[in-house]
Amino acid sequence: MSEVRVRFAPSPTGYLHIGGLRTALYDYLFAKQNGGKYILRIEDTDRSRYVEGAIENLIESLMWAGVEHDEGVFIENGKLVQKGEYGPYIQSERLDIYKKYVDELIEKGHAYYCFCSKERLDKVRENQKKKGLIPKYDGYCRNISIEEAKKRIEAGEKYTVRLKLPTNKDITFTDLIRGKITINTKDIDDQVLLKSDGFPTYHLAVVVDDHLMKITHIVRGEEWLPSTPKHVYLYEAFGWEQPVYVHLPTVLNKDKKKLSKRHGDVSVGDFRKKGYLPEALVNYLALVGWSPESNKEIFSMDELIKEFSFDRVSNTGGVFDQGKLNWINGQYIRKSTVDRITKLAIPHLIEAGYITEEDVENRYEWIKTMVSTVQESLSYVAEIVDKVDIYFKDEIDLSDEKVRKVLSGEQVPQLLEAFKEELNNIEEIDDEFAKKVFKNIQKKTKIRGKSLYMPIRAMLTGQLHGPEMGDILKVLGKQNILNRIEYVKEEI
Repeated sequence: MSEVRVRFAPSPTGYLHIGGLRTALYDYLFAKQNGGKYILRIEDTDRSRYVEGAIENLIESLMWAGVEHDEGVFIENGKLVQKGEYGPYIQSERLDIYKKYVDELIEKGHAYYCFCSKERLDKVRENQKKKGLIPKYDGYCRNISIEEAKKRIEAGEKYTVRLKLPTNKDITFTDLIRGKITINTKDIDDQVLLKSDGFPTYHLAVVVDDHLMKITHIVRGEEWLPSTPKHVYLYEAFGWEQPVYVHLPTVLNKDKKKLSKRHGDVSVGDFRKKGYLPEALVNYLALVGWSPESNKEIFSMDELIKEFSFDRVSNTGGVFDQGKLNWINGQYIRKSTVDRITKLAIPHLIEAGYITEEDVENRYEWIKTMVSTVQESLSYVAEIVDKVDIYFKDEIDLSDEKVRKVLSGEQVPQLLEAFKEELNNIEEIDDEFAKKVFKNIQKKTKIRGKSLYMPIRAMLTGQLHGPEMGDILKVLGKQNILNRIEYVKEEI
């Protein structure tokens, strides 16, 4: 068998959708598993949808996720470069190539020039809809001879080139996920292959590029299934060997509708900004539509490469479950170093006004201690802002009945006084103070165990459970704690 070659071929229309990342990931896993090559090609022939900077954004998102291609378009020193022997890898740079193949199709009688105006096409579709027919081109220009067509073109008439499908022919192909599929040409349009602006449509460009780049497996979203017979026919018309088709199920939201921006985060950038870790996002996305043989849920990239297979990809849409992603991401956050999570948390803490750039330079260890106290409870890093707000208020929330009950214990006034005395004996809280303070209070007051720790935790944080008390003391600092003691004394 020839070397496995797969490609991810996004359009630069803004951002990398989470479904696009999953397609790229499956391409990458399949290529790596088979010792093959994974290529990144940019399909930018629809100029009306082109967004400046989108190619760079796509590549950066893929690199961040660790889904790295072997060939195609790369960023080096801030510039786009192309590497590989089958370039160019940007479709708008391949127009001469497409023109050559369009001419070949016309000469062989597999395509024809069409001079229909947009108004005429709209009218035809309108009438077909009224009659309850599938709206498609009516073949009006199919029988114009090449000679006549060329005269009309020379006279300056605008034209497109259409695929000339045989009438009433079954086109059959096999899809790795869906099995054998047959569609009759009666249900397919004579597709436009070359637009009036001289740019090819997706249908022509994708077939020519995949053939010339020696792509063996075409992995893409199931929305391309209805177009595949046209592509199969084009391969036949050119006399080229067919690739293997793999149409992936759509990524759906919890209402089983296509995941779209209207329903919240859908771009890789959105998840990156919120502090999802790349390896967690990739781990979760692999499972949206694919079920491993084991019941495992946490996979490293190497484990995914070993276990992944298209045989176990479902043919129905995979539901994107934010809760499940949060759970997986939480697992990865807990396994990460405090330094890593601190660096990711800093921009969020600055934005919330909790710390400044100066704090980052001068009080990094303090920030790190604070992050360490909540790291265990984070589902994604941006949540840190809500989790650490207990450290930035003079007052604590005493609305919880259980907290009030603990702080209403008869031993509490004595406990708070003893704590205050300990604080008044020092300049600032260090490791030694954090270690000894509770022993000292116990000696003084003879209060121990839960009766000692619970009220102090409640007074410090307004909660009955949470981070290590020594860390809380260091993060809050002397003045904050004194303020809280006074606040609780007044309130309760």
